[in-house]
Amino acid sequence: MKKKFIVAITGASGSIYGFHLVSALMKFPVKLFVLMSEAGRQVTVHETDYTSGSLAGYLEQSGGVFHNAATLTEIDPSDSFAAMASGSFQHNGMVVAPCSMNTLAAISSGITDNLIHRAADVCLKEKRPLILMPRETPFSLIHLKNMTRAAKAGAVIMPPSPGFYTRPATIEDLVDSMVARVLDHLRLNNELSPRWGDAS
Repeated sequence: MKKKFIVAITGASGSIYGFHLVSALMKFPVKLFVLMSEAGRQVTVHETDYTSGSLAGYLEQSGGVFHNAATLTEIDPSDSFAAMASGSFQHNGMVVAPCSMNTLAAISSGITDNLIHRAADVCLKEKRPLILMPRETPFSLIHLKNMTRAAKAGAVIMPPSPGFYTRPATIEDLVDSMVARVLDHLRLNNELSPRWGDAS
């Protein structure tokens, strides 16, 4: 059985993390479901060369090489009847990359007014992996309390804080060091970034 994963891209700066994560996941024989909020789409258009249309097509044109058994399905976050809105939908984990403070607040409060929030809520209630990559600085006390509540409910809070012991030479190196950590938490073996002890 192929592993299934959900990636949500929301309206915080750092859509490059979501794009690199999607590209990395598609190198495995997985079924990938991508949700991009309207705010996430606007930020992505501003921060990257992506304008509209197929995300898979854009990533392939950008040099992405995918596993021939991998599939990518883009789903409208307003589709409340999508399979992932139900706890009966089996999958192997969800990542919100980047995670806006609005999305963090909704998830930590149990508000499910769109499919991104609902899918994350399902992960928490069904005890499935949920990784949130909050992209903001500095964090206010409200942000920290929301992260604490989400963590207590079972989410992994993974701010995009790349390490420098690998001597990164490019922005892509920095981004991939965080994507590699996400893949580790999703139990996907990878060599996307040097590990401590391997960088010397």
